[in-house]
Amino acid sequence: MAEETQPKWKGKAMAVLKRSTPDQIWPFLEEFCNLDRLFPDIHTCYRVEGSPGQPGLVRHCIGKFGWVNEKLLTIDPTNWSLSYQVLENNFGLNNYVATFKVLPTAKMGDDGKPAGCEIEWSFITDPIQGMKLEDFVSYIDNSLQFMAKKMEDALNAQMQRFGMS
Repeated sequence: MAEETQPKWKGKAMAVLKRSTPDQIWPFLEEFCNLDRLFPDIHTCYRVEGSPGQPGLVRHCIGKFGWVNEKLLTIDPTNWSLSYQVLENNFGLNNYVATFKVLPTAKMGDDGKPAGCEIEWSFITDPIQGMKLEDFVSYIDNSLQFMAKKMEDALNAQMQRFGMS
């Protein structure tokens, strides 16, 4: 009897940052092993192997739902994007690959630079046992909104410290 294969899950979440440019937001994402400072359910994240900022870097994250090892596949600072895959985990992700992109908005500031940006988090994965696709997309979206707020709050605090607000 042939095993029935389910179609892959695909999804995307977007977060709009009205006060931050791609150049300001990208360093938060580019630092691949700082997820514990941004993601709501992660309390530990560190480099296991590889070089910072280079494809092949593997991070280990521990959080509310368990642990995960993720490998940086591509990183493009010029176009503000990176992709990674889940290597191992203990919470049901199989064949998960995700991409983060920071996109300039069409709105321009007085200095001719983008007046804001968007973060796009897209993924493809095998279905997760015991979960519906729409629930997983909602989790990704809520997590991204949380991360975007943390990034903007950190930038605002930095600007206030330097009297730039």
